[in-house]
Amino acid sequence: MLARISCLLGSAGLLLSLSLTANAQSDVYFASNYAYRIETVADGLIQPWSMAWLPNGDMLVTEKPGRLRVIRDGNLLPNAITSTPEVFYEGQGGLFDVVLHPDFATNQILYLSYSKALGDNSTTAILRARLDNDRLLNVEEIFAANANGASHYGGRLAFDDAGYLFLSLGDRQAPPSGDLENHPAQDNSNHHGVMIRLNDDGSVPADNPFVGQANALPEIWSSGHRSPQGLAFHPETGALWETEHGPQGGDELNIIEAGKNYGWPVIGRGVNYGLGNPIHETIMQDGMEQPKHFWVPSIATSGLMIYTGDKFPAWHGDIFAGGLGGMQLAHLILNDDFDAVVREETLAYGLGRIRDVRQGPDGYIYLAVEDRSADVPTAIVRLVPAN
Repeated sequence: MLARISCLLGSAGLLLSLSLTANAQSDVYFASNYAYRIETVADGLIQPWSMAWLPNGDMLVTEKPGRLRVIRDGNLLPNAITSTPEVFYEGQGGLFDVVLHPDFATNQILYLSYSKALGDNSTTAILRARLDNDRLLNVEEIFAANANGASHYGGRLAFDDAGYLFLSLGDRQAPPSGDLENHPAQDNSNHHGVMIRLNDDGSVPADNPFVGQANALPEIWSSGHRSPQGLAFHPETGALWETEHGPQGGDELNIIEAGKNYGWPVIGRGVNYGLGNPIHETIMQDGMEQPKHFWVPSIATSGLMIYTGDKFPAWHGDIFAGGLGGMQLAHLILNDDFDAVVREETLAYGLGRIRDVRQGPDGYIYLAVEDRSADVPTAIVRLVPAN
């Protein structure tokens, strides 16, 4: 481990000293162990939110206003996939994640998360469907959260190696005031600020941690989350990593474990917007988990990927997190056990709001860049080695 860290620090120091002038003069950027370029893959998207690749090489991209688009042979097809759900497109609401069933090659099943109208309010839901010739068939809603509010929908999806489906759900911006231990994110009788775990058909696994417990919903896997925006399983350890927004400061990177409480809003490192006055009782408390890494000030984390490709082999097992407010890609270098962050560096700074980050089947690192107002079309880009 020490040799790995020493090599990374040494190369980063040399490259950083060169980057101050080189970045201003060319499209080559420098990071630990690699120089890289940023290539545009496809342009003309409106608020791209998530990316996934089909076995034939097509890329699926969700657009927040409610469209599922296809990039084929480097071209954004003019027509969206049909039969996608009607979404509640307002504020932070819209069409969110797209993931493929682990057996997609044989069953062509995919999943979409989105915000849906719920009376005068809205909630987060999951749709399951079969993709056939750029249209969705056998469309069914398999989950709708028992939570509502103005924002903080969550909406990230991930499958584990056993075929269980995980969904992140935010606290819906319930005010962090008064008796913090009775905040909705600390109450497992609802879906505010939780991670849930489902079977691939939307049913509840019998071994979920709160199955059979009074005043707890059986789908819940973990609780005490604020606005979880990144979700990925580590291929080396199987651990579920998650990023979530703090308020003004205190974004977190966590390892999510069954039945654990991640503290919001009782503990944390952020403050109230504008005023800057404290929210939390403390930064730690018995029975509540500490993050593996945190950001003060916030970068507004979004999208999460763990790299395993062959284009940047020295980054194997490292974590990459998009930043909305920070307009950057955070590269989090892990130790040899892949369970602790030893160093962070900033990549792809200044491209815009990075909503999603994924590893493509070609081993390159892909970013979905969005315009917050949806007034300007934006692109999917990728990081490729410069040499």
